[in-house]
Amino acid sequence: MTRDDAEMLAIKALGHIAADSDLLGDFLSLSGLSPDELRERAGEPEMLGGILDFMLADEARLLAFCEAAELRPELPARARLALPGGERVDWP
Repeated sequence: MTRDDAEMLAIKALGHIAADSDLLGDFLSLSGLSPDELRERAGEPEMLGGILDFMLADEARLLAFCEAAELRPELPARARLALPGGERVDWP
């Protein structure tokens, strides 16, 4: 997956989060961001990675997003690998 594709998928995830007041509240609470800060930073690759981290942290949340966006459930994890901070770590 290209970085551009990953960013587009993360933007879809942000739209999904923003459309649900409970999800948005959870994301803002966990991230410590205000709504204005989220709007300002929404296009930053690091922020988009954080959005995918939030989605990937809860299977039910992830599956609901994938169903709504008509995505295969493995795509958000693949997208996360393409964004800053998502590099795979191979522990010895």
